[in-house]
Amino acid sequence: MSSAAEAGADEISPNLVVEAMFACRKTAALKAAIELDIFSLIGDGRSAASLAAATSAAERGIRILCDYLVVNGFLTKTDDQYGLTPSTRTFLDRHSPAYMGSAIEFIAAPEMLRQVLDDPTSYVRNGGSVGLANISADNPVWVKFARGMGSFMAGSAMGLAAEVASWPHAPRKVLDIAAGHGRFGIEIARTFPAAEIVAVDWGAVLELANYNAREFGVAARFKTIAGSAFDVDWGTDYDLILLPNFLHHFDIDTCAGLLRKIKASLSPGGKVVAVDFVPNDDLISPPFPAAFSWEMLAGTPAGEAFTQKDLAEMARRGGFQDARVKPMPPSPASLIFFE
Repeated sequence: MSSAAEAGADEISPNLVVEAMFACRKTAALKAAIELDIFSLIGDGRSAASLAAATSAAERGIRILCDYLVVNGFLTKTDDQYGLTPSTRTFLDRHSPAYMGSAIEFIAAPEMLRQVLDDPTSYVRNGGSVGLANISADNPVWVKFARGMGSFMAGSAMGLAAEVASWPHAPRKVLDIAAGHGRFGIEIARTFPAAEIVAVDWGAVLELANYNAREFGVAARFKTIAGSAFDVDWGTDYDLILLPNFLHHFDIDTCAGLLRKIKASLSPGGKVVAVDFVPNDDLISPPFPAAFSWEMLAGTPAGEAFTQKDLAEMARRGGFQDARVKPMPPSPASLIFFE
């Protein structure tokens, strides 16, 4: 007799197909709830009428939205009172230090949704998309990305800083490549009071990084260089070079060329650490890192989530001996040490 799990696996159901076809509606509901600040307003419980008054929205709209969020696991409901789940209280309430809601500004930006949804058959057929490569350096979407993803990456930034803090020697000169919001370099600066950070990215994005550096009290040790990481002269003698969430945008040869430039910029004994999503060799696990290649297929000409074997090959072509991967649970990201 088959087990319950085996029986479930053999069951024929349209649920998976239906859920996938309607998945963008869940994103739309989450975007509306974040923009209306529903998760922050609920607190310990509120009715649809109370939320409608607080948001100047139609009670019918708020009721249907909140019920939909209950159905999808974001809220709870007792009688007419909506409440937060532990996860939504942690990640979607603005009062939480782990708030991630601002990421929706980029993830659900019109530019990004068009890129993903308008013609997926074309980027599958072509093996990639012009995607982000077709967006100019001064396009506001890059600022949306930096602003939205800062809170999304805060946990990984703190995890990276904690890892570096365990090393025997503190870095003093640090390069943060494709710094974006600047949080990775900023966390290093907060952890090491003598460290000076040089952040490289597009000029408009670096304005946000500079703002964040001021907010975290490290502006005096936070310098910027505007331009492409492949083209700018960022100097030499770095004790630590960071590559946060950058390599997945390119193919192995392009990444190897960047690593050669990086290697020539290190001080004696200097280290290179990337942050990225690393799937297993089967390319289907763990779920988020494995699925991230689909994001890159839609958004880049040749990028993808690289396995440890891919990263090791990249390292060798870039003049390093190997790449070592260290997961950072509960984050889906990993640290990658080019050695």
